[in-house]
Order: sequence, then C-alpha cells, then structure tokens
Amino acid sequence: MEGFDATVHAPNRLRVCALLDAAGEAEFGLVQQQLELSASALSKHVGVLMEAGYVEQRKAVRDTRQRVWLRLTRQGREAYHGHLAALRAIVGSPGPPL
Repeated sequence: MEGFDATVHAPNRLRVCALLDAAGEAEFGLVQQQLELSASALSKHVGVLMEAGYVEQRKAVRDTRQRVWLRLTRQGREAYHGHLAALRAIVGSPGPPL
C-alpha cells in the first residue's frame, strides 16, 4: 500500500514520530518520560529511525550535562504523514488535512 511505512509502523516508533511531529524538537529524557519507555528501548527505536533518515539528534550541554535533542527530518515528517494517510485509507477515515 502506498505510503505505508513499516519503519514508522512499529508502535513505539509511531509514538516517537507523533510526539516529535507535534513538538518539533524534544529532549531525549522528555520523550522517554512522555512515552514511558526505558532509555535503552527508546535508544533502540530512535536508532532505527535515525538509520532510516527519519530522525536526527542534536547534542548540547545544558545545566553542565550533555543533553540529546531529537527531531524529525523532512524525510521523516513526510514518511510519518504518508503513513498516517495510509492508515486512514485502510480504516476508511479521511481524517484532518495534513
């Protein structure tokens, strides 16, 4: 099916994409907290999304600690929105315009 993306489809990766699409950019710890995932589980899913070119990270020092910020790439945003459209087509719901 056109637009369906198996990389995005995994439940936790879909949740990561949804959060980053809404937030624009989010600190790793915040994503972990919001999605209630362990750091290792989130790292694994982010790694898959990064390998696909869908997520990029930015490292910065904040409060004397290195923080990792995540955001969807343009390609990632397109894949996520295409996947949502494919899911809507499967269930027969047009949903809001993208």
